[in-house]
Amino acid sequence: MIRVLVADDQALVRAGLTGIIGTAPDLRAVGEAADGAQAVALARELEPDVVLMDIRMPGMDGLEATRLITGSRVLVLTTFDLDRYVYAALRGGASGFLLKDTPPRELLDAIRIIARGDALLSPSITRRLITAFAARPSPPDPGALPSLTARERDVLLLVADGLSNAEIAAQLGIAPGTARAHVAALLAKLKARDRVQLVILAHRTGLTP
Repeated sequence: MIRVLVADDQALVRAGLTGIIGTAPDLRAVGEAADGAQAVALARELEPDVVLMDIRMPGMDGLEATRLITGSRVLVLTTFDLDRYVYAALRGGASGFLLKDTPPRELLDAIRIIARGDALLSPSITRRLITAFAARPSPPDPGALPSLTARERDVLLLVADGLSNAEIAAQLGIAPGTARAHVAALLAKLKARDRVQLVILAHRTGLTP
């Protein structure tokens, strides 16, 4: 059972998200927080697997709360897709970022993906991150690209398409653990900090258009 904490300053939004979570047999809402400080406190007390975090809340906002939460994975869910919010959330340790117009089924899938340990960004945000981070200094070293095996290149292409480890496994007909191992090998070989840098490298080297 995946345990979820919902943090949003609007009671109706919290109730709606809790209701959506309640429709999934493998998910359970274990608490609700009305601001960032309460989210941090409840995350420490309840130790949920995933925290659904709004950004703009009174007092301590969701960005600061995300930075302070440890032991739980944070999925930022907001009506605002401004770049500065996305970057701050990722720097603070968020594992995913979705907009509140995401369909309920996709939200439930996102919670599962985050709980498994994968990262998740909405496609529009991923495209903007590629553009922004590709222009920054100190990119991953593309010199190691020739050392990749054919299967690792396949996995890198799928990572660049935004697929999770589970989706990569299904696409290639391999076990999820094997897909996870390939991604870990890519991170090590290419000296990339995270999946976002893998996406950037795939585009920079011409591996993907």
